Amino acid sequence: MNRYDYAIFDLDGTILYTLEDLKNSLNYALESHGCPARTLEEVRRFVGNGVRKLVERGAPAGTDPAELDRLYETFHQHYKSHDLDTTRPYEGVPELLSRLRKAGVRLAVVSNKVDYAVKALCERFFPGQFDVAIGETPDVAKKPAPDMVEKALAALGADRGRAVYIGDSEVDVQTARNAGLSEIIVTWGFRSREELAPYGPKVLAADADALYEAVTGER
Repeated sequence: MNRYDYAIFDLDGTILYTLEDLKNSLNYALESHGCPARTLEEVRRFVGNGVRKLVERGAPAGTDPAELDRLYETFHQHYKSHDLDTTRPYEGVPELLSRLRKAGVRLAVVSNKVDYAVKALCERFFPGQFDVAIGETPDVAKKPAPDMVEKALAALGADRGRAVYIGDSEVDVQTARNAGLSEIIVTWGFRSREELAPYGPKVLAADADALYEAVTGER
C-alpha cells in the first residue's frame, strides 16, 4: 500500500525549471518601462508568491501602484509568447510521474503561476499525467493560503489523510501545513537546503527516486 494515494505538486522549481523565462519576461517589462533589469539570482529569490508579487519585488522601491499595474500587464503580454523558450522538466520528473501513476497515485498541480500558463505547461510537458491542474485566478486565494489545495483535493475526491503536498520552497511548506497535509520538499528547485532549514520541512527529497520512495514507500 502506498504511503499516499494523492500527490499535489507545485510547478515552478518542483517539476519545471522556469526561472530563466520568468527572468526574461520580468526584465522585458522592467526595461520597457525604463526600470533596471534584475539578475537570475535576484529573480530566484523573488519567485514563489505569484507573478504580481514577482513584479512588485522586481520593480524599483517606491514604484507607484499604477506603474506596477502596467509592468504586470507587460509581463503577461511577453510571457504568453515566451513561457516555453527555456522552460524544461527537471531531470527524472517525467519518468517519476509515470511511475507514480502506475503505482496508483493520482496527481495534481497547484501553482501560484497564472492559470492559463499552468494548464498550458502541464499539457506541453506532461500530457495526460495530471488529473487536476490549478493556477492563479482572481476568485481563489494564492498559496500559502490553503484554498487552491482545497480545490484540488475536492476535484480529486481525495482523502486528506492520504494526500501529500510536494514543493520546493518555504511557501510550499507553509501551504501544506495550512491545508493540513504532510509535505515533501525537493532540494533541486529555487531554494537551497540552507534557505529551507528555518522552516523545518519534515521530508526532503534530493532526486526523483527519493521522491518516489517518499510518496510510495517503495524504492
